[in-house]
Amino acid sequence: MTVQEFDINQNVDIFRVHKAADLKAAPGQTLNARRISGVSKENSAADRIWFGKVHTGPGEVSDPHHHGEAQTGGYVLKGRGFIRYGEGYGQIVYMEEGDFVFVPPYMPHIEGNASKTEELVWMTTRTPDNIVVNLEDQEIIDLEIDYRS
Repeated sequence: MTVQEFDINQNVDIFRVHKAADLKAAPGQTLNARRISGVSKENSAADRIWFGKVHTGPGEVSDPHHHGEAQTGGYVLKGRGFIRYGEGYGQIVYMEEGDFVFVPPYMPHIEGNASKTEELVWMTTRTPDNIVVNLEDQEIIDLEIDYRS
């Protein structure tokens, strides 16, 4: 068995650290879901992933949207959130700090903050990119939201 040669300097020219103070708003925004690019094609050599933070203020709810062909993974870093989906956005799932979610491609949904006093912060990743398709003129049924704080 031979030991494979490895170039210790491989890709060091495209390695990047993005300091929090320097992060910019991501292309593709939705009302009340403010996206910040952490690793993206806009700030690095990444071409098959978008990784960022999404902020939603107390009691705020996003507009309906989907993420096109992108597969989306989310992690609730801070707060308590919900996602509405399905016919009339009548199905709802609540998530707490530490919970993960997978949103499949093209699935229309609404994100919201289930607290009226604390900010909701998601860590979100998408492949291949931060695709955001905002949807207008959607039928949205009335649902009572379980606000905990």
